[in-house]
Amino acid sequence: MRLALSLALVARLLAVEIPVGTELSVRLTDRVASNVSQPKQVVHAVVISPVILNGRILIPAGSQLVGTIKDAAPAAEKTRASVLLSFNELVEGKQVSKLSAVVAGVDNARESVDPSTGKILGILGSETLTSRIDQGINKLSQKYGGFAEILQAAKSMVVKPVDPEVEYDPGVELTLKLTAPLELIAAPVDPLHLQPFPAESQLIDLVNRHAFRTFAANSGKPSDITNLMYIGTEQQLRESFEAAGWGTAAALSGQSKLETARAIIEQRGYKEAPVSTLWWNGQPPYLVFQKGNNTFAQRHHLRIWRSNAMFQDLPVWICSATHDIGIDFSEQNQTFIHKIDPRIDLERAKVTNDLLYAGKVASLALVERPEAPTLSQNATGDNLETDGKMAVILFAQSKPQ
Repeated sequence: MRLALSLALVARLLAVEIPVGTELSVRLTDRVASNVSQPKQVVHAVVISPVILNGRILIPAGSQLVGTIKDAAPAAEKTRASVLLSFNELVEGKQVSKLSAVVAGVDNARESVDPSTGKILGILGSETLTSRIDQGINKLSQKYGGFAEILQAAKSMVVKPVDPEVEYDPGVELTLKLTAPLELIAAPVDPLHLQPFPAESQLIDLVNRHAFRTFAANSGKPSDITNLMYIGTEQQLRESFEAAGWGTAAALSGQSKLETARAIIEQRGYKEAPVSTLWWNGQPPYLVFQKGNNTFAQRHHLRIWRSNAMFQDLPVWICSATHDIGIDFSEQNQTFIHKIDPRIDLERAKVTNDLLYAGKVASLALVERPEAPTLSQNATGDNLETDGKMAVILFAQSKPQ
């Protein structure tokens, strides 16, 4: 009997090869800085989204990565700060596998990544809006010296100098790319431990009874498509996003608008930046969550509305999630607006994976919505591309209030 069991176990342990170019979504657990980090310094990260090949989870979320800083250089007057990371070990339980991976992208970052080397390249001070303002003041000083001095003094009171260093705290998310095949001995696992969704037919009806479109507060134009539904208490909702690393947004006010302007000028992040108001079912958002890094131009963000419906005696929440990928000036609205990634299904997956990694999901479903448009535009003219489905998340350990 023992021999038979052993043979069965060996048969289930399959050697697999993950090909070159496969991407891994990871989160740094160490701080990295171009002006502090040293070559050969060890750096760690954790996988936050499972790697799936042919329907099998080969690298589950929570797997650890170990790497080193190959090079780090601080910024100089005409030289960009830079950091080169290389990851060489994957640790999943007791299994340690050798891998070769470099950075392919940094989530919501002002920096760029050299695609040929994986080196993270910082910004140049001369490229920033602050530098252009200084250049304008210097030109004014040639004719109006006293006035230029007043402008410079006013600027220095409101705007801080741009910090051109590459500085990432633990929690910053990276995309890594394999530069060599990764060989694993993988056993079939169910790392998510999800339960089947109760009352599936009722769930499908619930999803399709809800409006799938939001509307801009100012213009009334159709805007974002709803793409997630949460089932659970408000406390569970707040705790789940906090555990997943998402923060709240400041209310629109004179102070938050000033801070937004400073973040744009100083080319830095503003993690509590306000979001525009979108209405769903005749109401403004009940909650707003977002996740940023070191630039106002890019962030993950979502708006959540409370539905009047209940499911299994639990509150139902409707959500629209999009990824801001840049900023532009709107002549129509006479203000700065964010441009979004049109592939909103990717943001739906981002939110879902973050909540799964945080261990806050009991059940998960992806429900068809035949009436939802697959191609449309939001209120500011950005394209929206989707399969129309809604991800439904039942929070773990759900209990009625």
